Amino acid sequence: MSNDAKHTGASSPQPASCKIGAGPHAAGGPAGKRPAPPCTLVIFGAGGDLTRRLLTPSLYNLSVDGLLDDGMRIIGVNHGERETKAWIDDLGQSLKQFAADKASESHGGRVDEKAWKWLSSRMTYMAGEFEADDVFDRLKERIDQSSHGNAIFYLAVGARFFKPIVERLGRHGLLKEDAQRKGCFRRLVIEKPFGTDLASARDLNAHILRFAAESQVYRIDHFLGKDTVQSVLAVRFANAMFEPVWRREYIDNVQITASETLGVEGRGKFYEQTGAFRDMVPNHLFQLLAMVALEPPNSFDAEAVRNKKAELFDAIEPLKPSDVVFGQYETGDAGVGYRDEPDVAQDSTTETYAAARVFIDNWRWAGVPFYLRTGKRMAARRTEIAVQLKRVPFLLFRGTPVEALTPNIFTLRIDPAHGTRFDFNVKVPGPAMQIGAVRSAFNYNDFFAERANVGYETLLYDCMLGDVTLFQRADSIESGWCAVDRVLHPEGGALPVYGYPAGGNGPVQADELLARDGRAWRPLQDAE
Repeated sequence: MSNDAKHTGASSPQPASCKIGAGPHAAGGPAGKRPAPPCTLVIFGAGGDLTRRLLTPSLYNLSVDGLLDDGMRIIGVNHGERETKAWIDDLGQSLKQFAADKASESHGGRVDEKAWKWLSSRMTYMAGEFEADDVFDRLKERIDQSSHGNAIFYLAVGARFFKPIVERLGRHGLLKEDAQRKGCFRRLVIEKPFGTDLASARDLNAHILRFAAESQVYRIDHFLGKDTVQSVLAVRFANAMFEPVWRREYIDNVQITASETLGVEGRGKFYEQTGAFRDMVPNHLFQLLAMVALEPPNSFDAEAVRNKKAELFDAIEPLKPSDVVFGQYETGDAGVGYRDEPDVAQDSTTETYAAARVFIDNWRWAGVPFYLRTGKRMAARRTEIAVQLKRVPFLLFRGTPVEALTPNIFTLRIDPAHGTRFDFNVKVPGPAMQIGAVRSAFNYNDFFAERANVGYETLLYDCMLGDVTLFQRADSIESGWCAVDRVLHPEGGALPVYGYPAGGNGPVQADELLARDGRAWRPLQDAE
């Protein structure tokens, strides 16, 4: 990767659970966690799906766990006049429905009215357009009146509003941290998509950094809020059995899968502009890639971890079009085809499936292929990382009735199963030396209390604490887009998009991508 394709537009880096009805608001959090400092959380897009389905339940869960300070205030900004009470009532109804839907995971499926009252009493609705100066004048007045002066601005809006909102926050002095108030902070949370290619990501980073320091910007990827994603680092670095073999001498290949059984579910207009590759590969799947492949940091200090991630993204060899396969689901036993979905063009060539072969050009991983795949309307819902070790020499077993030894595969299961699995070989009982494949598995629920996870609790809490470990830095964002830019802008024209039946395993061309290397995808529906 050339130097001019990296680290532009960024300043120098600066040093969960969903427990519906779990109990009354407490003075302190679980496992000795302290409440976050007081702050005003401003949510742009307060009437949107993200606020209703994810942010509100996550804030509620933090309230139940006693992790929010009594000085917490929430201001929801959205276009359209409405009363604060009506906004809160709508969110409360959605929260109750969420609790009912998650009843099996959430201690009876009831909302803790005391915790919800505590949270909702701190919520205010503000009507206004995201590009209207008077909105920011009113916000400044309210925040300046608070005793703490701390504020987090959450952009739960479409990407077209990122620039105008950040610019107005900056011009109205809302991102300026008050040096006279010790510890006073102003932070900016931005959802993906963070650009649509390398050029747009550079442009967006440069614009944001005109008005905010890199240390104030929290680029959020909800995949990193999952406990099972964070546990990848713990599994790797807290166990002596793994780290010695976590390298090219012992690992044959790594497969990272994020498959869904759902289709676009009414998001056809968004998907037509995005597609599976942009939506998943340079962000979600690359984050999983970083967790499994980064070098050991000196500590779990935020910048130590993020520096190692940046090194890893820099080492990804730029993907070539021949490394990638696109697919689009067609009508099958599991449902209608993508082109028959609402707001989708009848001749759409948008991919709903993407597979890629990725190489990392460093000492640890040279020559080891990382196979990534993601798709909608697939045979199974599964997010996992499968690490396949190299086969042992067969010489010792050539006189036995075994044609080949099953490879050892260590699987980190992220969703919907939570845990790990290891496939290995043993002798089958009996007089003959016969080898059989067996499996050892660990499930989180067998050892730890079940805690349903919306996925945003940890991220919101960390943002309030100022812990940037799980958030993306500008240089890593740009390196990720740099690695895929040749696929997004191929010299020979757009990549072909191959069909696959709804409810299938993806297009056959994705199987051929691995077959060229003498390998095959892990089955999506193998036995648990």
